Amino acid sequence: MTTLPIEVPPEVEETVREVFGAAGQRWLDDLPALVEKLCGTWELTVIAPAFEGGTHAFVAPVRRGDGSVAVLKVPMVDEENIAEPTGLFCYRGDGAVTLYRFDADSGAMLMEWARPGAPLLEQPGFPSLEGRPENAERVRLACMILRRLRREPTGVPAGYPALPTATDMVAQWTARLQRPEPELAEVLPEELRERALAWCARLAVPVGPLLVVNRDTHLGNIVAAEREPWLLIDPKPYLGEAAFDAGFLIMIQVQSAPTPEHARTVVETTARHLDIPADRGHAWAFLRAIEEIIWSVEDDDEDTLPLHLAVAHALAVPLDD
Repeated sequence: MTTLPIEVPPEVEETVREVFGAAGQRWLDDLPALVEKLCGTWELTVIAPAFEGGTHAFVAPVRRGDGSVAVLKVPMVDEENIAEPTGLFCYRGDGAVTLYRFDADSGAMLMEWARPGAPLLEQPGFPSLEGRPENAERVRLACMILRRLRREPTGVPAGYPALPTATDMVAQWTARLQRPEPELAEVLPEELRERALAWCARLAVPVGPLLVVNRDTHLGNIVAAEREPWLLIDPKPYLGEAAFDAGFLIMIQVQSAPTPEHARTVVETTARHLDIPADRGHAWAFLRAIEEIIWSVEDDDEDTLPLHLAVAHALAVPLDD
């Protein structure tokens, strides 16, 4: 049942309308009835307003029929978050919040409430803070959790979304870089484009077993909890090689000082913490920086473009130079 108004935070409402257009407006219009239906089916009571800080999901604390508390998450499903329930099912609470229920029709999830929920590192946006010396121990702890989370996806029930693949990401990058749009070609130096294509060719063939890995490995999605000191929330799971985990995490660490020297230290340290080949982590990180450049061009974001270019240049230098 719902005794409180079902409202998404203003920043979520704005994002859903701007990014998803008419589909987003339909999601907003249908949300109250959907939450009411889920509460009835799963015997839930919404006990507080929706959490703030998200982008395109209604996330609120609820009380279950047995008196315990949990979190109800109703996402505006997109290509990045569609496999979140599949990842959480595979984790089975080992290093991440536990998934209790999943509704395949809406993508809604009932999951463990990680309390108090303070992030391992508060994220201010770009540039990220992970690469600062005072946060080195936090990064090491995050790497320990990411290593725990890597596993083969076994026993996934029918109705759960398929995991997107890291190799599909590489194929998409390759297509974009082989025939770049004029706006991208104007800002992306030819030497960076050629190096990106070369690394795409290498990463198109995975090394080692295909595992559940994470696209957005920043420390804001690892939060303080009661069952364990820290748990992952809001995963963006993919199927790929272990080194995929390092891409985003290395890239955002380099942002604090985008120089080849800092990039080399970050790559080597993070690869050691994650127990992955440094050259593969390096390649994934460079390509994630290229992806950020592509997105900045698409969004006409002149504020962050210089940072992403600087990070790409820093990561373009081979480790043995």
